[in-house]
Amino acid sequence: MNGKVIKYHQKNIDTDLIIPARYLVNSEPNFLASHCMEDLDPLFVKKVKDNNYSILVADSNFGCGSSREQAPLALKASGIKCIIAPSFARILFRNSINIGLQMVELSNIDDIKTGDMLEIDFKSGKIDNTTSQHYYTVKKQPVFLQEIISDGGLVNYAKKRFI
Repeated sequence: MNGKVIKYHQKNIDTDLIIPARYLVNSEPNFLASHCMEDLDPLFVKKVKDNNYSILVADSNFGCGSSREQAPLALKASGIKCIIAPSFARILFRNSINIGLQMVELSNIDDIKTGDMLEIDFKSGKIDNTTSQHYYTVKKQPVFLQEIISDGGLVNYAKKRFI
């Protein structure tokens, strides 16, 4: 995948910052997306759309807090296709994979900046920052995870293989 980065340097971005609880009265993805990250950055949705950002880079423990499934849904519906962070809350990681949102653990995010263009090869575990000419190696994802994400999430993966 290729994409443009929007980066947040804050550690411990929790699910309430991703999608505030006051908006959980409506589970429609576009509604959730319209309020995604607004308590952290009120212009997040506008920035993502106006600048064609599709990769969110954040600091460690991204997605901590409650296990709300709406958090990755809001990110995906806002236009984010991949999240890169040194570490993720496990429940957010799993919820993201379940809806087909790519997650990548990368310990050194210091050289990645907002606006950088990344080329990510999930099969080989290589990330190329074509803007800064930095290269990174990450743990390769198991084939079944790649298939779940390629199919658009766990439900589509199961339908394709078992129904």
